[in-house]
Amino acid sequence: MARNNRHDESFDTPKGFSALNPRPSRSRDRFGHFTETIARGMGTPWFLLGLTIFAALWMLFNTFAPEPWRFDSFAIGFTALTLILSLQASYAAPMILLAQNRQDDRDRVQFEQDRQRAERNLADTEYLAREVVALRLAMKDMATKDFIKSELRALLEELEKDNEPATPVVKKPVTRPASRTTT
Repeated sequence: MARNNRHDESFDTPKGFSALNPRPSRSRDRFGHFTETIARGMGTPWFLLGLTIFAALWMLFNTFAPEPWRFDSFAIGFTALTLILSLQASYAAPMILLAQNRQDDRDRVQFEQDRQRAERNLADTEYLAREVVALRLAMKDMATKDFIKSELRALLEELEKDNEPATPVVKKPVTRPASRTTT
């Protein structure tokens, strides 16, 4: 079954239901990339260090700054800082879950591709094994070197028998000159 939107498909993103979602999939993909970037950033030691420095500076400023410049009170437990950190956590958790879901979808697609590749490799291996068995069986039917030699010797003997004349050939004795003996 061919799909109309081949340009929307990619192996690292899950298949979407475009009929249920009237918005184009590119904006959803762009948001997914954004959430993954945020989730990756929040999972680094630099983010934790930066957040710690931010909170420490916030508390130091609101504790030791002149009274008119303070915007969050130590007396009431830094309510604004608590609110900001709670807001950050409430947005971070769903973004991390979205990023994990996208990673799960990519892993599922990768697993399916690996399974298909393994099936193809198994089929190729089975085919090659059948071919090797067929070649071994064919080799048993083939003539060996010794068999060919014996057949050629037999043919050569037959040819020699066929080429022998019907009447026997009398060979003349070879006369040798008398040898000289010296005494």
